[in-house]
Amino acid sequence: MYNVKSMDSNEFIDDAEVLESISEGKRLSKSKAEIDKILEKAREYKGLTHTEAAVLLEIDDDETLERMYRIAREVKEEIYGKRIVLFAPLYLSSYCVNNCKYCGYKCSNNIGRHKLTQEELREEVRALEAMGHKRLLLEAGEDDEICPIDYILECIETIYDEKFENGAIRRVNVDIAATTAENYKKLKDAQIGTYILFQETYHKPTYLEMHKGPKHNYEWHTEAMDRAMLGGGIDDVGIGPLFGLYDYHYETIALLMHAEHLEAVAGVGPHTISFPRLLPAEGVDYDSFPWLVNDRDFKKIVATIRLAVPYTGMILSTRESVDFRNELLEIGISQMSAGSSVGVGGYARKAAVDDGGVEEKPQFNLADHRKPIDVVKGLVSDGYIPSYCTACYREGRTGDRFMPLAKSGQIKNCCLPNALLTFEEYLRDYADGELRLMGQEMIDREINTVPNEKQRARAADYLKKIREGERDLRF
Repeated sequence: MYNVKSMDSNEFIDDAEVLESISEGKRLSKSKAEIDKILEKAREYKGLTHTEAAVLLEIDDDETLERMYRIAREVKEEIYGKRIVLFAPLYLSSYCVNNCKYCGYKCSNNIGRHKLTQEELREEVRALEAMGHKRLLLEAGEDDEICPIDYILECIETIYDEKFENGAIRRVNVDIAATTAENYKKLKDAQIGTYILFQETYHKPTYLEMHKGPKHNYEWHTEAMDRAMLGGGIDDVGIGPLFGLYDYHYETIALLMHAEHLEAVAGVGPHTISFPRLLPAEGVDYDSFPWLVNDRDFKKIVATIRLAVPYTGMILSTRESVDFRNELLEIGISQMSAGSSVGVGGYARKAAVDDGGVEEKPQFNLADHRKPIDVVKGLVSDGYIPSYCTACYREGRTGDRFMPLAKSGQIKNCCLPNALLTFEEYLRDYADGELRLMGQEMIDREINTVPNEKQRARAADYLKKIREGERDLRF
């Protein structure tokens, strides 16, 4: 049944094809020559098929793993350099009609629930802007009566309308439940950046077991990106399973098949892939999940996907610990959240309370509780360039206009200077004295590495103007 161009999710994520790929991966991984061939192909930034990735997932000896990590590091730095894009999630509503086994927002949980008013939303945006954030990811539980698409659109408008001395939130990405092509068109018209939807699990029997409510419809959920891109005109989409619901081999191979499908039918694969890992949450029997992924295997997943889809942004949340986040940054991650709150109203006020006075619980527990400024200091100390860039969205370098620039290497002449310009803004507007000194030294060094001489000179001029008070200069 496998058909990469089919619009039926049961055919482009064909169970038999996934299982055959797992079996083939086990067989081919016994051949050192086969592993060498795949790793050398990956080193040329050509990407890998889902079957080739299946071979890498079977690697278990430390020497070969370290080789794979070295190559993943090479690939990541060749394409993304040392830039790390920063963002924050913003939860709008914790009301949900689904009863998903793994989620703290499931409707059977007796928790306080809240939906932000527009004034509360403004308070959240002010708090986030004060941290230096310019890019937000909107999150909401699924409840079409309490949290309809019109409410989401109103929230987007409110966020973009908020203006500050140091500018505004420049890009809103959206993670809401699968919806209609018409609603995706509305999100497109509202000028969202990326539409993100986590698959949770590609294994259909597990998906059906995990979900009760509207989300139980596997096909509607799995085919959402087709509706978003082909029906709604959204250029950039983000995908990713919740690792820990089912066998990570299955999830990773199916994820890459989904990416291949989007490339085949929409002309461009996912703009981002996220790496959420199942965590404890209110009312969730964490120990009852048999497929939890340990750190060793999770690191292997990240490296494999970086090699398979070299030009795709890879996102890591504050679910992971500080030390482990640093490990994953080296081998593939290019975007990360900072200072995250995963509860409604968690930035401006620490707990939303329902009419009965019950304290609201977050969707899941976090591991990295650092303030954004401390995340930035950690990145700079490790040689990374914090980036608050949103230029590609606003300059129209999205979808099939972004990927050719990325694959030809030309995007570096935009991405590096834009990262430095936005970091300079951050230093001027939000940093303390310690970070300002650290960051200034980094910017003065890195500006000389912009490949194109004219772009380098222009970037230096823009930096001078930012230091004199101008803002939002970009390539």
